[in-house]
Amino acid sequence: MKKRVASVLLAAIFVASIFIFAGCSSSGSKSDVIKVGFIGPTTGDAAIYGTSARDGAMLAVAEINAAGGVNGKQLELIAYDSKGDQTEAINAYNRLRDQDGVVAVIGGTLSGETLAMKDIMVQDNMPVLSPTATAVDVTVDAPNIFRVCFLDSYQGAAAANFSADTLGAKTAALLIGTGNPYSEGVSAAYQTAFVAKGGTIVGSESYGTTDKDFSAQLTKIKEMNPEVIFVPDYVQTVGPILQKAKEMGITSTFIGADGWDGVQVDYAAAAQGNYFTNHYAADSPSATVQNFIKAYNTKYTKVPNSFSALGYDAAYVMAQAIKTAGSTESAAIITALAATDYSGVTGNLKFDANGDPKDKEVTIIKIDGGQLKFVTTVVNK
Repeated sequence: MKKRVASVLLAAIFVASIFIFAGCSSSGSKSDVIKVGFIGPTTGDAAIYGTSARDGAMLAVAEINAAGGVNGKQLELIAYDSKGDQTEAINAYNRLRDQDGVVAVIGGTLSGETLAMKDIMVQDNMPVLSPTATAVDVTVDAPNIFRVCFLDSYQGAAAANFSADTLGAKTAALLIGTGNPYSEGVSAAYQTAFVAKGGTIVGSESYGTTDKDFSAQLTKIKEMNPEVIFVPDYVQTVGPILQKAKEMGITSTFIGADGWDGVQVDYAAAAQGNYFTNHYAADSPSATVQNFIKAYNTKYTKVPNSFSALGYDAAYVMAQAIKTAGSTESAAIITALAATDYSGVTGNLKFDANGDPKDKEVTIIKIDGGQLKFVTTVVNK
């Protein structure tokens, strides 16, 4: 009996030693890697946005690692598909935190999914840098959350100023996606700024998030005969709206926001001659922009859109913050993020007290011959 007890004891000690050594080995490999999460839609209707931002961030991480990494360690970007769904985004964040052990998150990509995760991320004090979530509330009462992109309110005002100052428009109509924080937020800012410029909003029509036919709304807007029609939404919605407007013979100039980026791919004819606000222009002569485009095209064999550029800048800013912090502790990274001073593809970036970019330029793009053409920049003071 004593021999049996002794044998069992020895076996237990042997098994325990295996786990101890395995634990040491695992810990050693982890110490060479800094894990950062990414959340955005890479499948579904909004896949163009998440995929683009992810690819931009992946390119940046590859460049950072090739240059020696961060504080002697390699960055690892762990990306999850939110599918454009708020519940999926929350689940992705929970996996990144609990299973993957990330020290920071780049994301979400869409405003709605980012707002859905916000309370949990604030509670966790997770360092968060969204490349593209433009809704105003994303950073409100959230000292750990920052963003690279300008706000809905900022680009909405810029679009209104361009409509009035450059296009000389006196009348405008709004076409708004109800239940879409992005569309609603940009529209509200546009209306306020356009009226402040002495313009008149002649009417406003709305549609639901699942609507596919916009004939009724466009018929009413056509009767209003506005000089410009403001439609801030994403490509999968904007494209069909522009197509239907063309079929109906609407001649008003359409103005959009950054969600239009990519509309020229499948809706070039319908989008011809219209404008939208964006984060950068691919035809900019800036060496920083052109070097990024060359590197992106080499890696992915396509031209990057603004979401790619924002994802790229976000990864560099996060890496810079971790390097400056000299630590992977949340509080240290958040403090470093707040002190960001970075010149990137999408412009100069410093954060205000809310974690939003200060005085960032808004680029105005014109769709011409299936190409996105730089028109001007607007800075709201």
